[in-house]
Amino acid sequence: MLAASMDTQGQSQANGGVNRPKQQQQQPSASEPAEMEPASHEETWRGGISEDIERVILSAQQIQRRVAELGQQIAEDYRGRDLLVVGVLCGSFPFIADLVRTMNLPLAIDFMAVSSYGNRTSSSGVVRILKDLNSSIAGRHVLLVEDIVDSGQTLRYLVDNLQTRRPASLEICTLLDKQEARTVDINTLYVGFDCPNEFVVGYGLDYAGSYRNLPYIGVLKPAIYQ
Repeated sequence: MLAASMDTQGQSQANGGVNRPKQQQQQPSASEPAEMEPASHEETWRGGISEDIERVILSAQQIQRRVAELGQQIAEDYRGRDLLVVGVLCGSFPFIADLVRTMNLPLAIDFMAVSSYGNRTSSSGVVRILKDLNSSIAGRHVLLVEDIVDSGQTLRYLVDNLQTRRPASLEICTLLDKQEARTVDINTLYVGFDCPNEFVVGYGLDYAGSYRNLPYIGVLKPAIYQ
């Protein structure tokens, strides 16, 4: 013990007589005021990709209000059930993230990824599963979450595929329902908004991989894709 004490003293003297702890970088505290105010919503989305939007049909505020209403209704309907929420990538990712955070009940989340659009503005009708579910859905209550249902061909394929896996129930929740473009029968139990038969982007919806990050939904200028 004496040797250890002397050893420590020697190290202390070699450092100028003071044991200096390694300094850690200071992190901002939640209670401290920010040094610089972030840009407002309007400032953030002025110019840039917003200039490609012909008109906004659903504001960020409208979307959030409706998503909260849907989440509360779904939570009431599925209380006491083994709920698995399945998002269809990539378009549903902001919708499903916001939706489940308004659902105060136990649930699990999984994702599927399919391809049917490519760089087109309408579905090709040829569906490929790029990412399948990570676990079995047999005996579970499955809620399939989509960003938009238009022709319904992709969703029809997914529903038929998932039904073969024997879930206890399978229902559909979509943010947008474009009834005018429907070519197959599909039953959507939860619908956020009816959508005009125009090419819309934002809040997960894209054209050629772009515009998903817009906080609102708007009609894309035809000059962008024609």
